[in-house]
This record gives sequence, C-alpha cells and structure tokens, in this order.
Amino acid sequence: MNREMLHSKTDLFKTGGEISYNGDAGVAKFLLGGIGTGNISVGARGELRDWEIFNWPGKGQFVPFSFFAIRTREEGKEPVSRILESKICPPYYKSHGFLNGELAGIPRFESSKMVGKQPFVYIDLEDSKVPVAVKMEAFTPFIPLNSDDSGIPTAIIRYHVKNPTDRAVEVSVVGTMANVVGFQGYDVFNNVKLVDEVQNEYRENGEIKGWYYTAKHLKETDMKFGSMSIASVGAKNTYKKQWLHGQWTDNAQDFWDDFTEDGVLDDMETIESKGCDLLSHYDFSFLNLKERISSVGSMEMVGPNEEKTFEFVISWYFPNRPKGWIEYDEDLERYRDGGYDTVRNYYATRFTDAWNVTEYVAGKMDELEMPSRAFEEALFETTIPAYVIDAVAANIMSMKSHCCFRIETGEFLGWEGIRDYVGCGQGNVNHVWNYATAVAALFPDLEITMRNVEFKKELDEDGGMPFRARKVLGESRWDMIPACDGQFGSILRVYREWKYTGDDDFLKEIWEPTIKALEYAIHEWDTDGDGVLDGKMHVTYDIEFYGPNTMTNTIYLAAVKGVALMAEHLGKTEEAEKYRALYEKAEPLVDEMLFNGEYYVQKLDDVDAYRYQYGTGCLTDQLLGQFMAHAAGLGYVLPKDHVKKTLESIYRYNFRDCMEEVPNVQRTYALNDEAGLVLCSWPKGGRPRFPFAYCDEVWTGVEYQVAVCMIKEGMLEEAFTIIRAVRDRYDGYKRCPWSETEAGHHYIRPMSSFSLIPALSGYECDMTEKTMSFQPVINQNHFKSFWINGKAWGTYEQSIGEDGVVKSGIQVLYGSLDGVRILER
Repeated sequence: MNREMLHSKTDLFKTGGEISYNGDAGVAKFLLGGIGTGNISVGARGELRDWEIFNWPGKGQFVPFSFFAIRTREEGKEPVSRILESKICPPYYKSHGFLNGELAGIPRFESSKMVGKQPFVYIDLEDSKVPVAVKMEAFTPFIPLNSDDSGIPTAIIRYHVKNPTDRAVEVSVVGTMANVVGFQGYDVFNNVKLVDEVQNEYRENGEIKGWYYTAKHLKETDMKFGSMSIASVGAKNTYKKQWLHGQWTDNAQDFWDDFTEDGVLDDMETIESKGCDLLSHYDFSFLNLKERISSVGSMEMVGPNEEKTFEFVISWYFPNRPKGWIEYDEDLERYRDGGYDTVRNYYATRFTDAWNVTEYVAGKMDELEMPSRAFEEALFETTIPAYVIDAVAANIMSMKSHCCFRIETGEFLGWEGIRDYVGCGQGNVNHVWNYATAVAALFPDLEITMRNVEFKKELDEDGGMPFRARKVLGESRWDMIPACDGQFGSILRVYREWKYTGDDDFLKEIWEPTIKALEYAIHEWDTDGDGVLDGKMHVTYDIEFYGPNTMTNTIYLAAVKGVALMAEHLGKTEEAEKYRALYEKAEPLVDEMLFNGEYYVQKLDDVDAYRYQYGTGCLTDQLLGQFMAHAAGLGYVLPKDHVKKTLESIYRYNFRDCMEEVPNVQRTYALNDEAGLVLCSWPKGGRPRFPFAYCDEVWTGVEYQVAVCMIKEGMLEEAFTIIRAVRDRYDGYKRCPWSETEAGHHYIRPMSSFSLIPALSGYECDMTEKTMSFQPVINQNHFKSFWINGKAWGTYEQSIGEDGVVKSGIQVLYGSLDGVRILER
C-alpha cells in the first residue's frame, strides 16, 4: 500500500498491505544499529548513508567507497555488473560534481522499492538488463525484554538473489568498506580526515571471512579509539581484496576492472607510477592518513528458478564517549580542547572489538534473528490498519538513534532529540519522557534505570528534581529547576514501572525518595493547600504556567492516586490513607473548578498578568495526565463523560485539515495543505497578547497521546484521522518516516505512539497481581495484535462466530506467562 492510498477516509479502517517507498524517496532512511550503539542508515535506493557510529550524531555523514556490488553472467551472454543500489536521484547540485568516493558513475539498478518493518528493512532492486531478481534484507537484532542483545553495534546485510531464467547464472556479490577508524570529519575536498594511520587485517574464523580495521597508534583510552569490520558469512565465501593505496582514482579503477572481469577479486598489487613525471613534483606523504579500503564477497552458481543468499556483517566498536552532555558551542570547544573525561559505552563491557562483535553475531545468528523476526511478524501481522502500526514501529526507532545511549554502568540515558551533528535537549528531560511509553513497554529494565537516576542520583536534598539529569555524567554545573509536569510524571512512572514488572524490590528501594519528591511537589505547587495545584509551574513548553490547569493537575492526580496504591501494597497504612484522602478531595475540585461544559481551562483572573499563558483556550495537552494514567493502568482521574466531551472539543477546535490558513510565527512542523493538531486554540476568544510558546505548533507526540485517549472513548474515526495525518506528513519525500521531529531528529515524545496498540487491543496487565486481559475495540470479529508485559510477549487473537461465541488465544513468542492469569472482561 503506497502513501497515495491513505488519503481517502474510506481507507481509515482498512487493514492489510504494507507501506513502501520508491527509490526517489530521498529522506526515507532506516536505521541499523542497536540501542546505544550508533547507527548506519539504509536509504530508499539501498545505499548506506548517515554513518553515525562514532558516538556522535552525523546526519549526512558518509564513508567513501562503502557499498555492495553484484556481477552476473548468464550462460551464453555477456556479464552484467551493478552497484547494489538504484540510480542516484536529483538534485545533482554539487560544486565539484559527485566525489570519487561516491562512485556515482558506476552503473546501478533501474529502480528500487523499500519497505521498513522494524527491525528489518527490505529493498527490491530491479533492472531489465540484470538476469536475476535481487532483494536486500538488513537488520540489527531487536528483541523486546532482551536489552543486551538489542544493543549490539552491528548491521546484518543480505542479498537474496533469485534466478527466474531457465539457464544457470554465475553470481558474485562483494561488499566494500573504507577504514575510517579515528574519524574526525572532512577536509575542504570532502576527503575523510583521520587522527592516525589506519591498517586493515584480513581474518578468517570458520565461515566468517573478512576484514578487521584499526588505527595503528591510538590507545584504548583515546576518545577516538576503536575498530570496524566487514565480513562475509557462509561456507563458500571465496575472495578478498585490499584496494590499491595510491594516487588519483587508481584504486577504484583497479577494483572495478578486477571485479567485472571475472567476478573474483585478486589480492592487492603494487602498481608503480610510470610515465607520469608530474606526480614526482608533489608530496603525497599526507596520504598516509588516508582511509584504506578492503572488499570481501563470494561467488555462487544460481540454477534455474533457484535462490541463493549472500550474507554480510558490518560491525563497529568505539567504546569511549565524552563523559558529559555536549550541546552548546562552549561544550564543543571544551570537547575539542580535550576537556572531557571519557565513559565507556555499555556495549564495550560485552565486547572487546569489532571482530569480536562479528563473531558473536555470526555465532548466534539463529538465536538473535528468530526472536527479532518473531517481533517483526507479531507487530505487523495484525488486523490494525497498516498506517497505525507504522506510527508505532516508526517511533521505536528513536530508542535506537543517537537520542539514546547506555553507559558502562548500565544506565540508559537520552536526549530530547538530535541536531545533525550534536545532541539537543540534554539530560533525560523528564517532562518530555512523560509521553514516551515504548521503552517502558519493550525494555522495562532500561526505563527503570531512568527512574533510579532521577530519584537516587539527581534528586536534591529538599526533594526537588531538576528536569534535566546533571550528576549521572559527572556534570553539576547547571542550575536546573524542577518542572511540575516532569516531577509528578516521574513519580507516576514509578507506579507504571512497578505495575508492569511486579518488581517489589525496585519499589522498596525507590520508595523513600519517591515520597520525598512527592511532598516537595505538593508543597511547591499547591500554594494554598486546597488540593489543587495553582503555583508557578515550569512545564514542557519551556515556560511557566500560573494558576490551576488540568495539564499539570491530571498528572498530579494520577501520581497521588498511584502513590496511595503503592503505599497500601507496601503495608504503609498511614501514607496510603493520607494520599487516598488527598486524591478524593482534589479530583472533584479540579473538575468543578476548571470544566467549562466543553473542555477544561486555565483559571486566571487576568490571562495577560503573566506572559505565555492560555486561559480560556482549548489546550490539546489538557488531558496529558489522563493519557499517562491510562498508560499506567490507573483508570480515570477525571469524570469519564467530561473526558470524552473534552476530546470532542479538542478535535473540533484544534484539528486542522489544512494548515494554509493557520498563522504561525513559531517553529513549523506542518504547513501548506498538510493536516495536523495544533497545540491550542481559542474558540471562545480570550487569546492572550502573547500566548504560551509553541501554541500554534504541531507535535506528533501530543497528537498520538490525544489519539490514544480518543480510542479509549470510542472515538476511532477521529483518532485514526489524526494518526493518518501524521504519517502522511512523514511520507519519505517531505520528511523521514523513521524520524519524527520536534526539537531534533528522532524526537522522544512521539514514542507515545506505542500506546496505540494496547488502546486498540483493550489490553491491560498487572504483574503485581499477575493478570492480563483484552477487550479489542476494532475488528472484534477477527482481531490479532501484539502484546507485551514485563515478563513475556507474543500475539493475541480473537474471533466471534455467527453464534456470538467469542474465541480467543494467546501465543507466547518470548519469555513465559507461568503463573499469569488471563481475565475475562
């Protein structure tokens, strides 16, 4: 199913099909790489791009001479050779044309089609002159509930070659990669700059044959120390080559002539420069720091109607990252001056170098691939519309991007997003992570490390929680205030993590700082002690709200409700009664004070008394705490009928079919004829002279959380319309489908989209009670979807016969449901 098919409302509920991107979808880039390892991206043409493996964001970063190629020789015909990509698409606007290292002049396939199904990406390559059909398949192991094997610095790349002819075809496939260990950017000629001389070593270990790349003099403690490898895996991989290391374009000319001649690569030869006296006048000593290039591959005879697979593994190992959050100019200057200590990546505690990574992956291929494949199939073989699953899967990518990393102590840390070459929004920003549910669902052990950082390392003596983590990387130079939505949100997420895992030890260890943080928050923001927050409240819009509002009060209500239940479980009767009484007092007051009959407002006598408020506006985030309460399994914190009326108002007033007539002087994430949900509107007047920052923007993370709440209220058409609008904007041409942006690429907030699956499944789980239940709200007669809890994951299926009898079944694909009861609802 192409994007064009998603524009009719009749298709809102259509299931089946897949979303694909043609080769000219120039910004469709699928990340390969594990959680906290860095990435290589695959583009829609099948090209490798955005090499971000050096502990640093690097959009647009390229490694020259790094590609795959095929040579075919059909019996009785001339051989045909191609780089395994489709043709390069315009624009061609470059000052010097294409670089030698891009090999733009080498023939490529006529067309391609890309399909991304987390964690796999598939590229069909077609060419009328090539006698075989080629499909590229690439992935990095991604196994929910197994964070270690989902955090491997590797990319597995396969080419499935099928011979549709009635004659045998000789096929050679080769992978080539430049050694850029010690990478430090590019010179004015766009040549790679390296800090040290590099060396390539050919290695074999059983069916693994390939190249191991290092730098000669870098020490293990150096920031840029590391290694890379490219290997062919299989019994018949037969050839290798290290490219000429010389002048002009001799290296590429020699390689392509050698490969296309017979499909077999010769070992490197030394060719003397003869008859070229001009060269003797130049000093080429600087080439000692030039990247060195090597290739490896295999040859197979593919019989009529036969298919064979050529498998490669690219791995990297750059263990040392700066021990600090580098975002601003002064941070970069300090980094360049060597002002940062290093901290090792978590993956460096498991592996010793890139070749060790390759051996691990190749040796455990089935064990790594089978559950990764099972996850892909469980997620995508569903009766939920394809674009909805696409929204979920696309944003899982954020946890694999440079937004997130994991240090040697095991702690999982994150930016808000990333700029092209540096992070954006440092320090586990708790009010942004309020929205994200994907990490907590898929890898609760990683999410728990974030709670431990917040409550055990970052919490101030008085109970205030800075909304950006400072101390975990040894940085305490910031004076960072607590955020009202972030602090209450972190308390609420303690409840969520406990319920999801049933981990009483976690709860007991974090209990005292949780209560300390709660008491601080109540006294800081409920200034008159009436049970309703009304103080100066810093929030995720990077401003302060004043006066009662439901954006913060719903999070507060859910946090207090959750703490009361946790206290009761721990046998802390006095605390349980105290917070239960507070909740029962505050919940009706919030509703009575702020509901205007259509939606909830901010109570201010004069909306312009403070700059950046919203007053009588219809805030899209006004039920944020209700979304978070649903995600935590806490039910409603405001009356259900008022929640539905509010959501109807948000859709009526804030959803725009076309952004052309929406004046917006702020950042712009939806424009022209695109549709989207603006953050606030003033349908009854009263817009402040200067409303809160971002009010006219469109944030996908907010759009998803509203859609989830709508699904809970049976508003499926409205929810699906919003979701489809988001995914239409991220169509591979205008924006990358796997990078929803806000303050940076791969922004964290849109990981709220994961909650679409449990909402549509009517899925609830409580691992403290060891119970699960399902109540699908779509396609009840034939429903299938993915589920996960803190112990296992798999699929749920339901059917209803003509007699009205409901039949259901649960398949466990990973982990165990021993002792877990499936409740009827």
